[in-house]
Amino acid sequence: MNTEKLTLKIKKLQNFVSMPEYKTQGASAMDLVAAIDEDVVIKAGDIKMIPTGIAIELPHNTEAQVRSRSGLAIKSGIAVVNGIGTIDEDYRGEICVGLVNLSKVDFTIHRGDRIAQMAIMEVLKPSIAVADDLSETQRAAGGFGSTGVK
Repeated sequence: MNTEKLTLKIKKLQNFVSMPEYKTQGASAMDLVAAIDEDVVIKAGDIKMIPTGIAIELPHNTEAQVRSRSGLAIKSGIAVVNGIGTIDEDYRGEICVGLVNLSKVDFTIHRGDRIAQMAIMEVLKPSIAVADDLSETQRAAGGFGSTGVK
């Protein structure tokens, strides 16, 4: 995929909304900010949906992955509730971020706070074939923890 020709179209749904941006030249994801009229408190153990005030049009054969911001997750226990949220290329609605408070204290989100990050990823869509057998591997059907810790 030639990334030089890719364009991510972003529609601001409210005038005060900040556009997503890459904070450093080497950043792989852009920050999403809270587009809220008043503070939102996420109580310990609670989940809240936070709007970003933007909608996007992704390039063909891409998806947007919404991820936790590491600083929020480690310092405050605030994480994207489903691990990584997927935005499909044909979705045109507002991007909202489901956040969970994994800490033991309430956390307040203010308008303009950076709440998550969004990375644009290529999507592969292989054809699907029903098979009676799969190729053999050393691991075979060994699942969770089958390769050990060390």
